[in-house]
Amino acid sequence: MSGVLVTGFEPFGSSDVNTSQQIAEALGGVVLPVSYARAADALYDALNVADPDVVICFGQADREAISVERFALNLDGSESEDNDGVVSSAEIDPKGPVAYRSTLPVDEIVAALRDEDIPAEASRTAGGFLCNRVFYVLMGLLEDRPGTTGGFVHVPEDMPLSLLVRAGEIVVARSAAPALS
Repeated sequence: MSGVLVTGFEPFGSSDVNTSQQIAEALGGVVLPVSYARAADALYDALNVADPDVVICFGQADREAISVERFALNLDGSESEDNDGVVSSAEIDPKGPVAYRSTLPVDEIVAALRDEDIPAEASRTAGGFLCNRVFYVLMGLLEDRPGTTGGFVHVPEDMPLSLLVRAGEIVVARSAAPALS
């Protein structure tokens, strides 16, 4: 294993840009489809290719601050359509746990971002759309990869790109520090 895998999402809905895609591309990461049917396979493939020590999934949200997520819930629950026109409000894995906890240092990441005057907060859950699904699937996959840590970070849709990329770099650095030391 080596390094950090960063993911983001392609644009969805009426948007031409997804800020999480911009971060992933700037940091040499992978862009996942906004699709209930395809996102998990794309994440699985990216994990197998990268064989990382740390996985950080980024997603765009209508928020004012960088939100480092604490829990992924075993439930889709959004009225928004994915890019394939699908709406889901079902369990993600009927045999899985109710929730997974992030294994990233959530509070330390938030503190490091705030130290750089970047608005940041810890968030309880990643919502009910594809962000939560990818986070939940990620943490399930990491159960079979001892020593690999991972989690999810939401980024605002209207923060300047330079600040988003800097925030991504901080999240990566703080997340990788314990895993690579």
